[in-house]
Amino acid sequence: MSCLFELTVICDNHAAEGLLPEHGLAFVLRADKNNILFDTGSGETLIHNATRLGIDLADITYLVLSHGHFDHTGGIAQVLHLNEHCPLIAHPFVLSERYSRHPDLPVRRISMPFSVQAALQQLSPIRLRCQSVSSMLSNNVGVTGKIPRTSLFEDTGGPFYIDEAGQFNDAIPDDQALWINTPQGLVIILGCCHAGVVNTIEYIRHLAGESRVAGIIGGLHLLHVSPERIEQTLIYLKKLKPDFIYAGHCTGDDVIVTMHENLRDSAVSQLYAGMHIGTVNRLLCS
Repeated sequence: MSCLFELTVICDNHAAEGLLPEHGLAFVLRADKNNILFDTGSGETLIHNATRLGIDLADITYLVLSHGHFDHTGGIAQVLHLNEHCPLIAHPFVLSERYSRHPDLPVRRISMPFSVQAALQQLSPIRLRCQSVSSMLSNNVGVTGKIPRTSLFEDTGGPFYIDEAGQFNDAIPDDQALWINTPQGLVIILGCCHAGVVNTIEYIRHLAGESRVAGIIGGLHLLHVSPERIEQTLIYLKKLKPDFIYAGHCTGDDVIVTMHENLRDSAVSQLYAGMHIGTVNRLLCS
């Protein structure tokens, strides 16, 4: 069984004219008569861009979080204010404290904002669905839950810690992704892909029982990784041969250019807020 879908990018580091860019990511996925909001960006542009795009956040049927970093969770309180019914689906560790510590820079808290944590803690267990296992949101749309880490060359993609002193690494176990069963194969939707591109895609192929990958959309978190990891990721994607890759946010603009130059069997494009991606009888993008 497979479905048609439409995905609209609300928040991204790049934006179409009339929309605002931000360091964050948010998508609305329309499939199987559901409106699924995947992440909420940092909270800076969600309402403005959604309004400009004609998206009514009160009509969202599910809010799914890819993980607990601020640039994916900052708009949650705004959504909950406008929408009093949609369930919020996340890994149990999504509320964990998180920090990043880049060389020559001070430690930075990158958890979801305190105001968002407070809003989540007010939700009933019926609306706040914390789960670590995979599940289907509809006949053709699934959420991975915790993703096994089996690839030898992939890690979280950055200096992430669970303590302010930077002594204990954060494996970001709450990282998860969505997938859609389409007539052309799987379409995989990534938030930040801290679990790794290969780990995520292979787990989804296993869960869905489908080897064909029609497309990949989202953040691949290759901005701060080694050249060796980029090379290994390109080798994998060359073999996979997805029809399209729409990459943005934490992927890295230079990495996207490299992907475009090397993945000749895939149409590689830069994501931006305002982009529409979908299937009708064939893949369409505007």
